[in-house]
Amino acid sequence: MKFTYYMPTRVLVGAGCVAEHSQYLCSLGQRAFLMTGKYSAAANGSLADMCAALDKEGIRWQHWNQVGPNPTLEEVRLAAAAARDFGADCIIALGGGSPMDAAKAVAVLAAGEVAVSDEVLLSQRRFVKVLPLAVVPTTAGTGSEVTPYAILTNNTLKTKSFLTSEQVYPKLAFLDGRYTLDLPLKITAATAVDAMSHAIEGYLAVRATPPGQSFALESLRLLGPQLSALAAGQTLDLAGRETLLYASMLAGIVISQSGTTAVHAMGYSLTYFKEVDHGKANGVLMAAYLRYLTPARPQEISTLLSALGQANIDSLALTLEKLIGRVQLNPDEIDRFAGIAIQAANIQNTRPQPVQEDLKTMLGNSCKK
Repeated sequence: MKFTYYMPTRVLVGAGCVAEHSQYLCSLGQRAFLMTGKYSAAANGSLADMCAALDKEGIRWQHWNQVGPNPTLEEVRLAAAAARDFGADCIIALGGGSPMDAAKAVAVLAAGEVAVSDEVLLSQRRFVKVLPLAVVPTTAGTGSEVTPYAILTNNTLKTKSFLTSEQVYPKLAFLDGRYTLDLPLKITAATAVDAMSHAIEGYLAVRATPPGQSFALESLRLLGPQLSALAAGQTLDLAGRETLLYASMLAGIVISQSGTTAVHAMGYSLTYFKEVDHGKANGVLMAAYLRYLTPARPQEISTLLSALGQANIDSLALTLEKLIGRVQLNPDEIDRFAGIAIQAANIQNTRPQPVQEDLKTMLGNSCKK
């Protein structure tokens, strides 16, 4: 057995954890740049709680609420310029994957890397300085609160690109399920499916680790009943919301070690060109992906399905369709998206490694009109 494991984020969990553990914010700095979407952080109470905690600790702050869905490289550069003008010495993100991922890039750029090209930003693994980061996830899906990745929209390449560095691991992650209580069913389902995809892909990845696989199975065990409840149209209570948030965090730990696979590689085009939510994009591809892997890895697929409480891949496919619906592609789109996906690094993290024709088959089986 041979592997490495590194997860430096301090995770603080429970109702009121921001106020209860506000003293940890002092370790970040004295001038915090708060990044959120336009509305959700204000509506769910996370912004008010964080501002009160910062005020209590005597930390000055500035609020930037211009993070949109699927943030672009151009957008994070604008935010980084605002953070530098404020003199920020730390970054705090409140929201789903978009604010957290954008904040990681801003933490790099605002610390003095603003002049680097997009190519260098996305390919470099070590920077001279990165501002410390705290995050408050308000959706349960991306797991970005415990990963060294930021996924950003790359308009030059017309796809999603990764910023990857151990330096962008958040220092602090506050997990309070109350902030997710008012999420609509559609968003709750899509983000939960995203967490499921992370656990499954991380378990099966070439770079999978034994600890990561243990976390993946626990994440799926927790997710299974919640996914079934959501598929039946049930509203989750606080305990259910907390379970989703915890399971998402576990799945984030999984991919922080293993990375993702062909599912993400294919899904990026669905998000970029078809404006399909990231979690939904992963979910509609999952059954076809598992069918592709089954001949080579039947026992592992069976183990994953059992952890989810699903009898077989067909059962999982039906649950996912109830949760997130379908996506339709024409033959030209299937060909084009397979051609884009085959170039992604995630493909090399898939075992057995697919060729472009395999990707076309998976996309076609998932999304054909």
